[in-house]
Amino acid sequence: MTSPRMLAPILGPAISSVLALALASTATGTLAQVVNSAPEALAIERSVPDARDVPFAGTITLDIDASDVARGLYRVTETIPVPRGQTEMIVQLPEYLPGNHSPSGPINLVAGIRFLADGKPVNWMRDPLEVYAFRVPVPAGTKELTASFVHTSPLGSDQGRVTMTREMLNLQWEKMSLYPAGHYVRQIKVKPTVTFPDEWQVFTALDGMSRRGDKVTWDAVAYDTLVDSPIFAGKYAQSWDLGHAMKLDAVADEPGLLAIAPENLTTYSKLADEALALFGVRHFDHYDLLLALTDRMGGIGLEHHRSSENQYEPKALVDWQGMDWDRNVIAHELVHSWNGKYRRPADLWTPDYRQPMQNSLLWMYEGQTQFWGNVLAARSGIQSKDVVLGALANSAGFYSMQPGREWRSVEDTTNDPQINRRNPRPYGSYHRSEDYYSEGMLVWLEADQIIRQGTGGARGLDDFAKAFFGGQEGDYGEVTYDFDDIVATLNGILPYDWGAFLRARLYGVNAPAPLEGIAMAGYKLVWKEEPNPYQAGRMAERGNLDLSYSLGIDIDKEGQVASTTWGSSAFDAALVDGAKIVAVNGEDYSPDRIKSAITQAMTSGEPIKLIVDRQNHVEEIEVDYDGGLKYPWLEPATAGEQGLDRLLAPRTGPAAGTAPAG
Repeated sequence: MTSPRMLAPILGPAISSVLALALASTATGTLAQVVNSAPEALAIERSVPDARDVPFAGTITLDIDASDVARGLYRVTETIPVPRGQTEMIVQLPEYLPGNHSPSGPINLVAGIRFLADGKPVNWMRDPLEVYAFRVPVPAGTKELTASFVHTSPLGSDQGRVTMTREMLNLQWEKMSLYPAGHYVRQIKVKPTVTFPDEWQVFTALDGMSRRGDKVTWDAVAYDTLVDSPIFAGKYAQSWDLGHAMKLDAVADEPGLLAIAPENLTTYSKLADEALALFGVRHFDHYDLLLALTDRMGGIGLEHHRSSENQYEPKALVDWQGMDWDRNVIAHELVHSWNGKYRRPADLWTPDYRQPMQNSLLWMYEGQTQFWGNVLAARSGIQSKDVVLGALANSAGFYSMQPGREWRSVEDTTNDPQINRRNPRPYGSYHRSEDYYSEGMLVWLEADQIIRQGTGGARGLDDFAKAFFGGQEGDYGEVTYDFDDIVATLNGILPYDWGAFLRARLYGVNAPAPLEGIAMAGYKLVWKEEPNPYQAGRMAERGNLDLSYSLGIDIDKEGQVASTTWGSSAFDAALVDGAKIVAVNGEDYSPDRIKSAITQAMTSGEPIKLIVDRQNHVEEIEVDYDGGLKYPWLEPATAGEQGLDRLLAPRTGPAAGTAPAG
């Protein structure tokens, strides 16, 4: 340490004396209290302009080379007119994505960004507060700014959703295009062009398609319409006309997967019939059901106004009975053309993809869509009635014992797209997840039955659908709504305290399980030792063993615990996610062996003994459970046709039931 005497020639006598006194005081513990440094916060100034409802001058040209399927690359060149007098351009990648309900734009997959101002390189800087925005200074008089970059499709599911394989691709414009800040996206015009692999077929709802070789161009279109019109393209592909200006466009891993039997293809035409019978009008001039039959490209179910993105397991069209459980997504996403795209919650509608979305009414947007998706799947025959009942039973069984309902409301789960973004969590049953889908569905089933009982069967939620989602034929616009609009329309169908009903079911915590609608519809939740048709098909395809309703675990095909139900017997024994079951009661693990052990424990009174390997720690644990195998089913409460039977019955064609249209 430097002494005060050594510092004296440098600091001078006065300062040296003060320093000496301070050091001496420190040594004797008499130093005056030091005031800690305390910085003040910098003022946050957001300088990216808010969107205004004014046209952007000129048309953007967007050119994407999507032919490099071997490396999974989309190479983008985009030319943006520069308004007169502008010396800086702010361009953005979409952040809040429609249908995702969250700021999930994959900006992490964009690389190699470069800008040219009238052909000359210019520097750029990412906005320090809004990292989806790029600030690009341009020389005075610049006429156009050219951006080039690469969007990289994930090559494995651990990197994100795979969008490109050697057989197919799913091009989503919002993930590989920039738009100028300061404008409603409906006020920005874009002329798109895409280059595809040799001889691939291309499907999209975009208009004005022109093809020269493998380069495809469409008419200039508003940017929001472009984003709402994704592409499925593939080497093995086929399109079928469903009537009502609707098509089913499929791409597949192999050509044989497209060989759907004629009688099964008819169910998709019936889906179009049933949807039009339900809603009364179309809010599109044409519609494409985009379908990928694949286990190589990532799964998807995403709504758009004039199309939808859907994925089935590869054999879903050719193994009609075995894959019955897998075909609901198309019905669900089709309903969204009316519920979610034409009618949209006011706090979820945004003028651009920068303004945060609010999800408070997703129990309507997604919950009623889940309801109608199941109903239309059964009415059309895309799924059998037994499988639809099985799906309803799974939801009823889950919510009858879900511990998270004790502390968290359905409405609060509408925040999950932003809180969790579908990331895995250790105890999903306690955290809860996006329960506005399936618990919302059960609430809407109860609402339907209240209307039917209150009107003597003359009306039902079908009448609400026509009133709320109807309107003018061909209105390809958007009409927003709020909570009061929902209540007012319900009251127009049947006067009732709908506001109190919805708040009690959706905004409260620790409420009774949402089974009242099932009971009112003449069915009851029962438990059996074998899985219902929906659950059996799903387990057979995925190779898992779902013991959630009994032991409290779901086990993958390798014997590893994929999830543990909070408060279950497995939870009490600390049998948690990631643990691999090596042995059951002294014998090697197998699905049949653990099921047999569960059955034997009902009469033996002995705990189930498991050897478990978790994080290289092997131990024997005992699980105290004697309740047997349990799987949820829905069964009629009495003999004869029930209300739920009438709800799921067709409304069109020769198989249409005698139930009133309402």
